[in-house]
Amino acid sequence: MAAPQAAATRREGLAGVLPSALATAGVALLLTVPTVGLKTDESGGTLVVTYHFGTVAWLVGLVFIGRLLMNLVRLGRTAKPGDRKAGPGAMDRLAASVARNQARIGAVGLLIAVVLPFVTSTYLIDFGTNVLIYIMLGWGLNIVVGLAGLLDLGYVAFYAVGAYTVALLATNFGLGFWTCLPLAGLFAAFFGVVLGFPVLRLRGDYLAIVTLGFGEIIRVVLLNWQNVTGGPNGIGGIPRPTLFGLPFVPHASSGPTFAEFFGLEFSSTQRFIFLYFVILVLALITNFFTIRMRKLPVGRAWEALREDEIACRAIGINATNIKLSAFAIGAMFAGFAGSFFATRLGFISPESFTFTESATILAIVVLGGMGSQLGVVLAAIVLVSLNELGRWFSFLNDILGDISIYRPLIYGGAMVMVMLVRPRGLLAHREPSILLHGKDGPAQSLVPNDAHAASTGELP
Repeated sequence: MAAPQAAATRREGLAGVLPSALATAGVALLLTVPTVGLKTDESGGTLVVTYHFGTVAWLVGLVFIGRLLMNLVRLGRTAKPGDRKAGPGAMDRLAASVARNQARIGAVGLLIAVVLPFVTSTYLIDFGTNVLIYIMLGWGLNIVVGLAGLLDLGYVAFYAVGAYTVALLATNFGLGFWTCLPLAGLFAAFFGVVLGFPVLRLRGDYLAIVTLGFGEIIRVVLLNWQNVTGGPNGIGGIPRPTLFGLPFVPHASSGPTFAEFFGLEFSSTQRFIFLYFVILVLALITNFFTIRMRKLPVGRAWEALREDEIACRAIGINATNIKLSAFAIGAMFAGFAGSFFATRLGFISPESFTFTESATILAIVVLGGMGSQLGVVLAAIVLVSLNELGRWFSFLNDILGDISIYRPLIYGGAMVMVMLVRPRGLLAHREPSILLHGKDGPAQSLVPNDAHAASTGELP
């Protein structure tokens, strides 16, 4: 009886695969025609509507094929449920393997990162620098979201505070980057505490809305306080970092340059390599600090707060201080990253600190796996690479137009796919930071022998 029932179930499933894919494609068609197929452009002082139905057809076709494949995969999984072995899936095993070997993987990754700027082009060095900025931001937000479980949608505000701190101190008081760097972290941490106090009693969606509002408040203040921040014009002329006072320029009136001091021929690549290693060191400090904090009482309290805040309060953990410490430390690293961002470009404006940046950083943490350091690295490389698709695959511009406008769509699609396949992230793997008896369990001498205990009367 089981075989005919399984065959009938399979036939019913196959019959529903195509209608489901067609229905999904129909919904995609309704959504993409007004948003992608119709576009307004200015021509001769008037607005004209241009049509991009070819792009709509590509997107709808991709949705149809994706939904069809998803249905077939699900059907294959449910066709023979008795053949499936109980236990963790392939991705769970991969995440556990990565967690066990993260030291080796990290060492290999660090070696590649150190060698990369010496064997590649200036473009890839600059691309790697951008990736490292987002890795550092992801690791900082991972403290708040991944470890403490506090959903923060305004993380870009602390990024902006760090950047504007360096810009204002450098341009108004003549301070250098290395002097401004710790001050930027302190100011950002202060703003993290300022944000933390009003949201102590909020959780989930309510916390996300308040942090989103905080991020927008900072952006609007930067945009309108023109006497201090320059408003929409931003702040320029931010000095570049130096190596012990040696600037990376062809000639300097105040002393020798980097190239002159070491007897090298000047090359603009030297500055790119130096900036790359500066953000690499800052990112490594962030990673080392986070790993060490997880093993300290405050780090374990973050993870306990993430799992059950009520239980934390019941056992005497001060949830107020724990939340404030998570916001402050996460904001501090965002301030460090913002200070580097400002001095790297030499110019900043409020346009660099919009909600899109917060969403990108949050997507890096969620896609990689909340609490996973290596997951953040993987997600940062993937998402930052999406910005370069137009440069790497220029032929797609002839088919789909400017593919950079589809970045939010790709982000959203990636988030949806990960939530369907890996709700906790690609490399999410939770295990206790510290085990009471180690990984091998309690010592054999601590486990009583039942027979011996019964003969001596030690058992109750």
